[in-house]
Amino acid sequence: MLTIADTANIQTVITTFEVTPATCEDLFEELSAACRAVISKQPGYIASALHINDARTRIANYSQWQKREDFQAMLRRPEMQERNRRIQELCKHFAPVMYDVSACFSSAITPA
Repeated sequence: MLTIADTANIQTVITTFEVTPATCEDLFEELSAACRAVISKQPGYIASALHINDARTRIANYSQWQKREDFQAMLRRPEMQERNRRIQELCKHFAPVMYDVSACFSSAITPA
């Protein structure tokens, strides 16, 4: 389960994918399959979530890893490199960026 905390010593990766409404669902399915079959089984993987914007022109993947090297090792795996070639065909551009969570804010209301 994804938990965002500024006290956690983990690597956060946010990847944005620029797509068209026509390719959005295909890319979403490809990303979901990659998460289920490859990414979630890698050492250091904690959790991830996929987000689609209302216009269906962007997909964002928020993922958490024990450390930066775990994410980088996953990208070097042959099966992930093959999947990334298919992912590149379905989007205009994508960019993974590594982040540290610097601050967290929440309301007193717990979502239902």
